[in-house]
Amino acid sequence: MAEMKHHDATRPGEIEAPLPDRTDARVVFIGTIRTPFLSRDECPRQGKAEGPLCRIELHDPWKPALKGIERFGRIEVLYWMHQARRDLILQSPKSNGETFGTFALRSPVRPNPIATSMVELVAVEDGVLVVRGLDCVDGTPLVDLKPDRCAYTPVAPPNPGELTEAS
Repeated sequence: MAEMKHHDATRPGEIEAPLPDRTDARVVFIGTIRTPFLSRDECPRQGKAEGPLCRIELHDPWKPALKGIERFGRIEVLYWMHQARRDLILQSPKSNGETFGTFALRSPVRPNPIATSMVELVAVEDGVLVVRGLDCVDGTPLVDLKPDRCAYTPVAPPNPGELTEAS
């Protein structure tokens, strides 16, 4: 049986920062992400386009905000890495003593554990997005969704049978 990692242990060379007593902002979680990854050890280092189907379940008040999102082939998902430490300034991601600043890494350990993933939108089903490309633990809180609208990624073409403006 594989040995479980201790994600909260400070490694040699790492430096912690004291966390403030107050916070500056309020984040509203708008849904829950469902993945097959039950622990951080099971999560891929970064989501992959050929990864498993995952579900993004929006809370009821936010479901109408999905109107029109089906037009996009890819969306950006922002989520809260609720199991991550928040106090490291220097980290040793390979546990080899070599350290890097937190802001030079994509590590989940950050002062504000906000993650972002660009995912393939597979389907929209009654307030639920079915996507590929996530890398988070099942039950992760959803912070926000944004369509991918960079100049290199056009809006998804209409599905057969959909009406277009030219019709």
